[in-house]
Amino acid sequence: MQVLYPCCCGIDVHAKTAVACLIKQGKRQTRTFSTMTDDLLRLSDWLTSEGCTHVAIESTGVYWKPVFNILEAALTVILVNARDAKAMPGRKTDVRDCEWLADLLRHGLLRASLIPPLEIRELRELTRYRQTLVKEHTAVANRIQKLIESGNIKLGQVATDVLGVSGRLMLRALADGEEEIEQLVELARGSLKGKKPELRRALTSRLTPAQRFVLNELLTRLCELEAATMRVGEQIVKEVAESADPFVPKAARSLQTIPGIGLRVAEVIVSEIGANPVSPHASASGNAVATAAGAPRLIAAPRRAAAPWKIAFWASVIVPVNRSTMGRFARTVDVRTLVTVPTLAVNCCGMFRFPSVHAGPVTTPLVSV
Repeated sequence: MQVLYPCCCGIDVHAKTAVACLIKQGKRQTRTFSTMTDDLLRLSDWLTSEGCTHVAIESTGVYWKPVFNILEAALTVILVNARDAKAMPGRKTDVRDCEWLADLLRHGLLRASLIPPLEIRELRELTRYRQTLVKEHTAVANRIQKLIESGNIKLGQVATDVLGVSGRLMLRALADGEEEIEQLVELARGSLKGKKPELRRALTSRLTPAQRFVLNELLTRLCELEAATMRVGEQIVKEVAESADPFVPKAARSLQTIPGIGLRVAEVIVSEIGANPVSPHASASGNAVATAAGAPRLIAAPRRAAAPWKIAFWASVIVPVNRSTMGRFARTVDVRTLVTVPTLAVNCCGMFRFPSVHAGPVTTPLVSV
């Protein structure tokens, strides 16, 4: 079999150790390093001194990232899906695993996964953290609703938004121990002023001291999450504007020319598929996008559960564009595997690097489900 890389290395990465097998001119050397930074630097020095050019690492959780961070500057690192590098059934050891990786790499039998450039990875870190904050905010808001219901407070049946301006003032007063109904009703703002009789009935509560304490904690946590989300949003805007890749801010602006795509969704799209995702190893939400000119396409993929961030990503992209299409998308696409790549992603992949696309306003529909 043809040898593509005469000097290469396969690394089996774990939480505490990294076992490396270097193949040079057909001879194998195997060494074990810890995953501490000083040991990984010694691994990098050893590989570069031996003339190694390519390194293969399995994408095991987040354990591959410390190794990649050290080797990225000196070597070509190929990140491999463990499914694609699965060895033959038999006795598995760390040494055998790294030797198998090195053998596959040496003969060019590994398919590399996309590792976005640093500026996209930084942006993705922020957008996914913001998504975590939004989910936590929703959970706290739901917990507040359950708590006040258990305390006989029926504010949700009178106010459109329990956590609006009026609702927060009333809930904060209840948490602080206020029991006078008239004092609570006077906190109503806007349209709620015309619903004072209903508010009097809704705010007749049976809150216990423990429930008041928990309500106070939840309201405080809600404010903290909102402040954190705002800070992260400001940092994302700064990250996009000051990106080392000039196409990142350009991509974010171009995406917002699509009807229904706002700043936040544009930031998510750029962070997940990059500003130039059309490459031999490009990936859009787990499925290869080979061209930026095609229509919606089905890509063969094993039926496996999609990561939560993928589902959130596609939902945030598709729903704002045309909510009426979401039903058809859910009926025709297996959301668990997300094997369909909408035309939106395909067009986004192709539009950023080609100035002709931006010569005038977008006149053709870019979304098809």
